[in-house]
Amino acid sequence: MTVIPVALGDRSYDVIVDNGLLARSGEHLAPLSRGRTMAIVTDENLLPHLATLQASLTASGVASEAIVLPPGEGSKSWAMLETLIDRLLDLGVERGDHVIALGGGVIGDLVGFACAILKRGCGFVQIPTTLLAQVDSSVGGKTAINSRAGKNLVGAFHQPALVLVDPTTLDTLLARQVRAGYAEVVKYGLIDDPDFFAWCEANAAALIAGDAEARSYAIGHSIAAKARIVGEDEFETTGRRALLNLGHTFGHALEAEAGFSDRLLHGEGVAAGMALAYGFSAGQGIAPVVDADRVTAHLRAVGLPDGLAAAGSKDDGETLVAHMMHDKKMSAGTLPFLLAKGIGRTYVDKTVDLKAVARFLDAQPR
Repeated sequence: MTVIPVALGDRSYDVIVDNGLLARSGEHLAPLSRGRTMAIVTDENLLPHLATLQASLTASGVASEAIVLPPGEGSKSWAMLETLIDRLLDLGVERGDHVIALGGGVIGDLVGFACAILKRGCGFVQIPTTLLAQVDSSVGGKTAINSRAGKNLVGAFHQPALVLVDPTTLDTLLARQVRAGYAEVVKYGLIDDPDFFAWCEANAAALIAGDAEARSYAIGHSIAAKARIVGEDEFETTGRRALLNLGHTFGHALEAEAGFSDRLLHGEGVAAGMALAYGFSAGQGIAPVVDADRVTAHLRAVGLPDGLAAAGSKDDGETLVAHMMHDKKMSAGTLPFLLAKGIGRTYVDKTVDLKAVARFLDAQPR
């Protein structure tokens, strides 16, 4: 068992990583129950995991009630937020209670935001069941829903009380979902850890194929990297945490083009976005072309989109840039970009010419 602290003063919490942890989760959740029924929010694809969790809670003397929502990005909506809050209120959830989010990034983001605003803030626990959620969205307290204007534009910082990560839950995922989650793993190498990127190049195939040792190492390393960055810049005020958005500005534009649907999973959009960020950096003379090519080759080798064509994009550069203008990082009319001076040398650039971005995108193969 690995315990990774997220050091945030009185909002600190632990991320516990262990194979088979879901079946033992009750012992970790019982102290948070206060002797009351715990609400579990999950989706229709996770009923076997729900049964395991509820059995563990029962064995630890904790009663539970499940709220089962439709799967998919469409659940990160105003309508589903209202439905979820009404259900939680019907269950009598109090400010001192902890709601359990069992699922991927959609469930974690939706439940976290609901708990941030329910009775002006109640507790919650993340039990992520996808690779993307385990290494990224379950840690750090960013919660949100989508709106017509774009992705994650309505939300709040609301830290969980505990995160329980069981890598064996990945065994039930489709290979496409594992690959999409892997994009958020390799991102940590591209941000500031070239040695980890080299590890990814050597071990990605084993990780995606289900090698337990590779998965456990990648998950633990990624969580520790994110915990360190979040601990330095919880509310993304210094710019350090913004590095975690590598690939997201381009990626969210591609997701918007796809209607935030399963046509392009979030991790797939991030992968294409990272390739584009490195390609743009190289085109501007900021990063070595060989590094951009190395990133593109690796993403292609693991079966992730490595650019606009692989992401299925048909929009022109101006349209994609228009999608980017809804990015939540906009400040005083300026859109910061995550660019790179090389592998493991990501930085925030607030001087990027959007017309140059549009020209770069128009020049990409479709």
